[in-house]
Amino acid sequence: MSKLNLSLAMGNYDRTSAIVDGRVQIDGVNPIHMLQSPEEMFFRAFRHQAYDISELSFSSYSISVARGDPHYIAIPIFLSRAFRHTSVYIRTDRGIDGPEDLKGKRIGIAEYQLSANVWVRGILEEHYSVKPSQITWVRGGMDTPGRPEKIKVDLPADVIVESAPEGATLNQMLMDGEIDGFVGPRWPRCFAEGHPHVGRLFRDSISAAEDYYRDTRIFPIMHVVGIRRSLVDEHPWLPGALMKAFSQAKKIAQDALQDTSATKVTMPFVEDTLNRAQALMGSDPWPYGVAPNAHVLDKFLDYHAEQGLSPRRVKIEELFHPSTLETYSL
Repeated sequence: MSKLNLSLAMGNYDRTSAIVDGRVQIDGVNPIHMLQSPEEMFFRAFRHQAYDISELSFSSYSISVARGDPHYIAIPIFLSRAFRHTSVYIRTDRGIDGPEDLKGKRIGIAEYQLSANVWVRGILEEHYSVKPSQITWVRGGMDTPGRPEKIKVDLPADVIVESAPEGATLNQMLMDGEIDGFVGPRWPRCFAEGHPHVGRLFRDSISAAEDYYRDTRIFPIMHVVGIRRSLVDEHPWLPGALMKAFSQAKKIAQDALQDTSATKVTMPFVEDTLNRAQALMGSDPWPYGVAPNAHVLDKFLDYHAEQGLSPRRVKIEELFHPSTLETYSL
Protein backbone atom coordinates (compact mmCIF):
# COMPACT_ATOMS: atom_id res chain seq x y z
CA MET A 1 0.00 0.00 0.00
CA SER A 2 1.42 3.41 -0.94
CA LYS A 3 1.56 6.09 1.72
CA LEU A 4 -0.84 9.03 1.77
CA ASN A 5 0.67 12.35 0.72
CA LEU A 6 -0.84 14.74 3.28
CA SER A 7 -0.16 18.39 4.05
CA LEU A 8 0.81 18.96 7.68
CA ALA A 9 0.85 22.51 9.07
CA MET A 10 2.36 23.16 12.49
CA GLY A 11 4.80 25.34 14.35
CA ASN A 12 8.54 24.76 14.46
CA TYR A 13 8.94 23.07 17.85
CA ASP A 14 11.49 20.78 19.49
CA ARG A 15 8.59 18.41 20.25
CA THR A 16 7.78 18.00 16.55
CA SER A 17 11.24 18.25 14.95
CA ALA A 18 11.69 14.47 14.88
CA ILE A 19 8.67 14.24 12.58
CA VAL A 20 9.96 17.01 10.33
CA ASP A 21 13.46 15.56 9.96
CA GLY A 22 12.22 12.01 9.53
CA ARG A 23 13.51 10.41 12.74
CA VAL A 24 9.87 9.60 13.50
CA GLN A 25 7.68 8.25 10.70
CA ILE A 26 3.90 8.59 10.66
CA ASP A 27 2.51 5.15 9.83
CA GLY A 28 1.01 5.20 6.36
CA VAL A 29 1.69 8.90 5.74
CA ASN A 30 4.18 10.85 3.69
CA PRO A 31 3.81 14.32 5.28
CA ILE A 32 4.29 17.53 3.33
CA HIS A 33 5.47 19.82 6.10
CA MET A 34 4.52 23.49 6.37
CA LEU A 35 6.10 25.19 9.38
CA GLN A 36 4.08 28.34 9.91
CA SER A 37 3.10 30.91 12.51
CA PRO A 38 -0.14 30.35 14.42
CA GLU A 39 -1.68 33.41 12.78
CA GLU A 40 -1.12 32.08 9.26
CA MET A 41 -2.04 28.48 10.04
CA PHE A 42 -5.23 29.25 11.88
CA PHE A 43 -6.48 31.82 9.41
CA ARG A 44 -5.95 29.47 6.47
CA ALA A 45 -7.29 26.42 8.30
CA PHE A 46 -10.51 28.02 9.55
CA ARG A 47 -11.19 30.29 6.59
CA HIS A 48 -10.20 27.94 3.77
CA GLN A 49 -9.63 24.45 5.27
CA ALA A 50 -6.24 24.65 3.60
CA TYR A 51 -4.52 21.64 5.18
CA ASP A 52 -5.09 17.92 5.58
CA ILE A 53 -3.64 18.01 9.11
CA SER A 54 -3.16 21.24 11.04
CA GLU A 55 -2.34 22.62 14.41
CA LEU A 56 -5.50 24.46 15.46
CA SER A 57 -6.49 27.15 17.92
CA PHE A 58 -8.28 25.35 20.76
CA SER A 59 -10.72 28.24 21.05
CA SER A 60 -11.60 28.53 17.36
CA TYR A 61 -11.94 24.77 17.10
CA SER A 62 -14.28 24.74 20.10
CA ILE A 63 -16.43 27.40 18.42
CA SER A 64 -16.70 25.27 15.28
CA VAL A 65 -17.66 22.19 17.31
CA ALA A 66 -20.28 24.10 19.32
CA ARG A 67 -21.81 25.45 16.12
CA GLY A 68 -21.95 21.99 14.58
CA ASP A 69 -19.84 22.77 11.50
CA PRO A 70 -16.27 21.61 12.23
CA HIS A 71 -14.20 20.78 9.14
CA TYR A 72 -11.57 19.12 11.33
CA ILE A 73 -11.65 16.47 14.04
CA ALA A 74 -9.04 16.90 16.77
CA ILE A 75 -6.68 14.50 18.48
CA PRO A 76 -5.44 15.22 22.03
CA ILE A 77 -1.97 16.34 21.00
CA PHE A 78 -1.34 19.72 22.60
CA LEU A 79 1.48 21.36 20.68
CA SER A 80 1.16 24.67 22.50
CA ARG A 81 0.64 25.21 26.23
CA ALA A 82 1.53 28.23 28.33
CA PHE A 83 0.90 29.83 31.69
CA ARG A 84 -0.76 33.03 30.60
CA HIS A 85 0.32 35.17 33.55
CA THR A 86 2.92 36.48 31.07
CA SER A 87 0.19 37.63 28.68
CA VAL A 88 -1.16 40.72 30.47
CA TYR A 89 0.72 43.95 29.76
CA ILE A 90 -0.11 47.30 31.30
CA ARG A 91 0.78 50.95 31.27
CA THR A 92 2.68 51.32 34.52
CA ASP A 93 1.58 54.95 34.86
CA ARG A 94 -2.16 54.23 35.16
CA GLY A 95 -2.37 53.10 38.78
CA ILE A 96 -2.68 49.42 37.88
CA ASP A 97 -1.12 47.64 40.84
CA GLY A 98 -3.10 44.40 40.67
CA PRO A 99 -5.68 42.58 38.55
CA GLU A 100 -8.62 44.31 40.24
CA ASP A 101 -7.33 47.65 38.90
CA LEU A 102 -8.12 46.52 35.34
CA LYS A 103 -11.79 47.29 35.98
CA GLY A 104 -12.86 50.22 33.85
CA LYS A 105 -9.69 50.16 31.76
CA ARG A 106 -9.26 49.95 27.98
CA ILE A 107 -7.30 46.83 27.05
CA GLY A 108 -6.07 45.95 23.57
CA ILE A 109 -6.54 42.51 22.01
CA ALA A 110 -5.73 41.14 18.56
CA GLU A 111 -8.77 38.84 18.61
CA TYR A 112 -11.33 38.24 21.34
CA GLN A 113 -11.45 34.50 20.66
CA LEU A 114 -7.73 33.75 21.02
CA SER A 115 -7.17 30.79 23.35
CA ALA A 116 -4.68 32.79 25.42
CA ASN A 117 -7.30 35.50 25.92
CA VAL A 118 -9.93 32.96 26.97
CA TRP A 119 -7.59 31.72 29.69
CA VAL A 120 -6.66 35.23 30.83
CA ARG A 121 -10.29 36.37 31.08
CA GLY A 122 -11.24 33.17 32.90
CA ILE A 123 -8.40 33.50 35.39
CA LEU A 124 -9.15 37.19 35.98
CA GLU A 125 -12.80 36.45 36.70
CA GLU A 126 -12.44 33.25 38.71
CA HIS A 127 -9.40 34.19 40.78
CA TYR A 128 -9.59 38.00 40.95
CA SER A 129 -13.31 38.80 40.45
CA VAL A 130 -12.66 40.88 37.31
CA LYS A 131 -15.41 40.20 34.78
CA PRO A 132 -14.94 40.62 31.00
CA SER A 133 -17.82 43.13 31.06
CA GLN A 134 -15.85 45.38 33.42
CA ILE A 135 -13.16 46.03 30.81
CA THR A 136 -13.46 47.79 27.44
CA TRP A 137 -11.69 45.62 24.86
CA VAL A 138 -10.05 47.36 21.90
CA ARG A 139 -9.46 45.02 18.98
CA GLY A 140 -6.91 45.64 16.24
CA GLY A 141 -3.65 44.57 14.65
CA MET A 142 -0.58 44.52 16.84
CA ASP A 143 1.91 45.92 14.34
CA THR A 144 -0.25 46.18 11.22
CA PRO A 145 -3.55 48.11 11.24
CA GLY A 146 -6.66 45.94 11.19
CA ARG A 147 -7.05 42.26 11.99
CA PRO A 148 -10.25 40.28 11.46
CA GLU A 149 -11.50 37.57 13.78
CA LYS A 150 -10.74 34.30 11.98
CA ILE A 151 -14.24 33.07 12.89
CA LYS A 152 -17.14 35.43 13.48
CA VAL A 153 -18.05 35.57 17.17
CA ASP A 154 -21.30 36.61 18.85
CA LEU A 155 -20.57 37.98 22.31
CA PRO A 156 -22.82 38.72 25.31
CA ALA A 157 -24.53 42.12 25.20
CA ASP A 158 -22.64 43.40 28.24
CA VAL A 159 -19.20 42.80 26.67
CA ILE A 160 -17.81 45.93 25.00
CA VAL A 161 -15.44 45.37 22.08
CA GLU A 162 -14.35 48.44 20.12
CA SER A 163 -12.31 48.50 16.93
CA ALA A 164 -9.03 50.36 17.01
CA PRO A 165 -9.14 53.58 14.96
CA GLU A 166 -8.48 53.12 11.26
CA GLY A 167 -4.75 53.06 10.59
CA ALA A 168 -3.86 52.51 14.26
CA THR A 169 -1.91 49.59 15.73
CA LEU A 170 -2.23 48.31 19.26
CA ASN A 171 1.52 48.61 19.78
CA GLN A 172 1.47 52.31 18.95
CA MET A 173 -1.69 52.90 20.99
CA LEU A 174 -0.04 51.27 24.00
CA MET A 175 3.08 53.38 23.50
CA ASP A 176 1.01 56.56 23.22
CA GLY A 177 -1.17 55.72 26.22
CA GLU A 178 -4.35 55.45 24.16
CA ILE A 179 -5.02 52.07 25.75
CA ASP A 180 -4.20 51.03 29.31
CA GLY A 181 -2.89 47.57 28.53
CA PHE A 182 -2.76 44.62 26.19
CA VAL A 183 -3.63 40.92 26.47
CA GLY A 184 -2.34 38.36 24.02
CA PRO A 185 -0.04 35.42 23.35
CA ARG A 186 2.67 37.60 21.82
CA TRP A 187 4.31 40.40 23.74
CA PRO A 188 3.80 43.87 22.29
CA ARG A 189 6.90 45.13 20.54
CA CYS A 190 7.15 48.19 22.79
CA PHE A 191 7.51 45.90 25.83
CA ALA A 192 10.31 43.93 24.16
CA GLU A 193 12.02 47.22 23.28
CA GLY A 194 11.91 48.37 26.90
CA HIS A 195 9.32 51.16 26.83
CA PRO A 196 9.61 52.88 30.24
CA HIS A 197 5.86 52.85 30.91
CA VAL A 198 4.93 49.35 29.66
CA GLY A 199 5.30 46.30 31.90
CA ARG A 200 3.64 43.06 32.92
CA LEU A 201 0.70 42.98 35.29
CA PHE A 202 2.23 39.96 37.04
CA ARG A 203 5.77 41.21 37.57
CA ASP A 204 7.00 37.84 38.90
CA SER A 205 5.07 35.80 36.38
CA ILE A 206 6.85 32.52 37.18
CA SER A 207 5.90 32.64 40.86
CA ALA A 208 2.34 33.65 39.95
CA ALA A 209 2.07 30.71 37.55
CA GLU A 210 3.53 28.28 40.07
CA ASP A 211 1.01 29.41 42.70
CA TYR A 212 -1.78 29.03 40.13
CA TYR A 213 -0.64 25.50 39.28
CA ARG A 214 -0.42 24.46 42.92
CA ASP A 215 -3.97 25.71 43.40
CA THR A 216 -5.52 24.26 40.23
CA ARG A 217 -3.10 21.65 38.75
CA ILE A 218 -3.80 23.35 35.40
CA PHE A 219 -1.18 23.90 32.69
CA PRO A 220 -3.28 25.78 30.11
CA ILE A 221 -3.75 24.23 26.66
CA MET A 222 -3.63 26.56 23.66
CA HIS A 223 -3.60 24.38 20.53
CA VAL A 224 -4.79 20.96 19.39
CA VAL A 225 -4.04 18.98 16.22
CA GLY A 226 -6.89 18.60 13.73
CA ILE A 227 -7.41 16.23 10.79
CA ARG A 228 -9.72 16.90 7.90
CA ARG A 229 -12.91 14.97 8.72
CA SER A 230 -13.35 13.59 5.23
CA LEU A 231 -9.88 12.02 5.50
CA VAL A 232 -10.67 10.35 8.81
CA ASP A 233 -13.92 8.97 7.42
CA GLU A 234 -11.92 7.36 4.61
CA HIS A 235 -8.90 6.35 6.73
CA PRO A 236 -10.02 5.67 10.33
CA TRP A 237 -6.52 4.52 11.28
CA LEU A 238 -5.11 8.02 10.75
CA PRO A 239 -5.83 9.57 14.20
CA GLY A 240 -4.07 6.69 15.96
CA ALA A 241 -1.09 6.91 13.64
CA LEU A 242 -0.71 10.63 14.37
CA MET A 243 -1.09 10.13 18.13
CA LYS A 244 1.70 7.57 18.02
CA ALA A 245 4.08 9.72 15.95
CA PHE A 246 3.56 12.97 17.86
CA SER A 247 4.00 11.16 21.18
CA GLN A 248 7.24 9.57 20.01
CA ALA A 249 8.54 12.92 18.78
CA LYS A 250 7.78 14.59 22.10
CA LYS A 251 9.61 11.82 23.99
CA ILE A 252 12.71 12.37 21.84
CA ALA A 253 12.62 16.11 22.62
CA GLN A 254 12.21 15.48 26.34
CA ASP A 255 15.08 13.00 26.41
CA ALA A 256 17.31 15.56 24.66
CA LEU A 257 16.35 18.21 27.20
CA GLN A 258 17.36 15.86 30.02
CA ASP A 259 20.83 15.38 28.52
CA THR A 260 23.02 17.59 30.67
CA SER A 261 26.28 16.94 28.78
CA ALA A 262 25.62 19.99 26.59
CA THR A 263 22.40 21.99 26.55
CA LYS A 264 20.26 21.53 23.45
CA VAL A 265 18.57 24.92 23.65
CA THR A 266 20.13 28.37 23.45
CA MET A 267 19.28 29.47 26.96
CA PRO A 268 21.08 29.47 30.32
CA PHE A 269 19.76 27.75 33.47
CA VAL A 270 18.11 24.97 31.45
CA GLU A 271 18.81 22.23 34.01
CA ASP A 272 17.63 24.35 36.92
CA THR A 273 14.47 25.42 35.10
CA LEU A 274 13.69 21.83 34.08
CA ASN A 275 14.24 20.57 37.62
CA ARG A 276 12.02 23.35 38.99
CA ALA A 277 9.23 22.48 36.54
CA GLN A 278 9.41 18.74 37.23
CA ALA A 279 9.46 19.28 40.99
CA LEU A 280 6.19 21.18 40.63
CA MET A 281 4.50 19.28 37.80
CA GLY A 282 5.98 15.78 37.71
CA SER A 283 8.27 13.94 35.32
CA ASP A 284 6.14 14.79 32.25
CA PRO A 285 4.98 18.39 32.60
CA TRP A 286 3.55 18.37 29.05
CA PRO A 287 1.21 15.36 28.85
CA TYR A 288 -0.73 14.37 25.75
CA GLY A 289 -4.02 12.43 25.78
CA VAL A 290 -7.42 13.12 27.33
CA ALA A 291 -7.14 11.36 30.69
CA PRO A 292 -4.29 13.41 32.23
CA ASN A 293 -5.74 16.63 30.82
CA ALA A 294 -9.48 16.21 31.45
CA HIS A 295 -9.56 18.84 34.23
CA VAL A 296 -7.71 21.32 32.00
CA LEU A 297 -10.02 20.70 29.06
CA ASP A 298 -13.12 20.99 31.26
CA LYS A 299 -11.97 24.30 32.73
CA PHE A 300 -11.31 25.78 29.28
CA LEU A 301 -14.69 24.61 27.97
CA ASP A 302 -16.37 26.14 31.04
CA TYR A 303 -14.64 29.47 30.41
CA HIS A 304 -15.43 29.31 26.70
CA ALA A 305 -19.15 28.90 27.31
CA GLU A 306 -19.28 31.41 30.18
CA GLN A 307 -17.63 34.03 27.97
CA GLY A 308 -20.23 33.51 25.25
CA LEU A 309 -17.82 32.18 22.64
CA SER A 310 -19.55 28.80 22.51
CA PRO A 311 -23.32 28.93 21.95
CA ARG A 312 -23.45 25.87 24.21
CA ARG A 313 -21.08 24.11 26.58
CA VAL A 314 -19.09 21.57 24.55
CA LYS A 315 -18.26 18.16 26.04
CA ILE A 316 -14.75 16.74 25.92
CA GLU A 317 -15.81 13.68 23.93
CA GLU A 318 -17.16 15.94 21.18
CA LEU A 319 -13.71 17.39 20.57
CA PHE A 320 -11.65 14.32 19.84
CA HIS A 321 -11.82 11.33 17.53
CA PRO A 322 -13.16 8.32 19.50
CA SER A 323 -10.10 6.21 18.72
CA THR A 324 -7.87 8.66 20.62
CA LEU A 325 -9.85 8.52 23.87
CA GLU A 326 -8.14 5.27 24.84
CA THR A 327 -4.94 3.44 23.98
CA TYR A 328 -3.59 -0.08 23.95
CA SER A 329 -1.22 -1.49 26.57
CA LEU A 330 1.14 -4.45 26.73
